Amino acid sequence: MKINTIIKNNIEIAVVESNEILISDVQSALDLMATVQYEARCDRIILNQSALNEDFFDLKTRLAGEILQKFSNYRVKVAIVGDFSGISSQSLKDFIYECNKGRDVFFLPTEKQAIDKLSNG
Repeated sequence: MKINTIIKNNIEIAVVESNEILISDVQSALDLMATVQYEARCDRIILNQSALNEDFFDLKTRLAGEILQKFSNYRVKVAIVGDFSGISSQSLKDFIYECNKGRDVFFLPTEKQAIDKLSNG
C-alpha cells in the first residue's frame, strides 16, 4: 500500500494506492483509517474501487453500510474511484446516487473528480 498526499484548497487528501484488497470487513476499514490518519495525517481518503472486497457492492451483505457508518462516525470523508456505469443493481445505483448527494462519501469515475469533491470544505 502506498499513500500519497495531495493538498488542494488547503485541505490534505490521502490517495491510497494498492494492488490488493484493503477493505474486506469493518475491522480492515478501521485499520485503514487509522493507518492513513497516523501516516498521512489526513481525514479525507481516495480509494480505488479495486481496494474494496466485492461483498461491499452487494448491499444484501450490509457491509457497505457498516463500513461507511464507521467512516462517518470517525469523521473521515472518502471517495471511491471506479467505473460504476455498468452496475445492474437498481438498489446499488440508488445507494451510490444518495451517497454522491451527501458530503462525506462519494463514488466517482476519476481521481480528479474525487480530489475536487473532497477539497470542498
